[in-house]
Amino acid sequence: MEQRTWKRPMRCDNSSPNCVEVSATPAGDRLVRDSKNPSGPVLEFTADEWSAFEGSIRAGQTF
Repeated sequence: MEQRTWKRPMRCDNSSPNCVEVSATPAGDRLVRDSKNPSGPVLEFTADEWSAFEGSIRAGQTF
């Protein structure tokens, strides 16, 4: 199994289990998981989907 580096948002305290974690694939896609369940399901977004998501956040759109 491939070893991944998972990152948390800067605003997330590393001692808190209530965060999302993101990992980049070699192809530039993004994987997202729940820090409370690191062995649970992982969502995968293409590079284009992730870029659109980030652009929406920067533009102030809420979900």
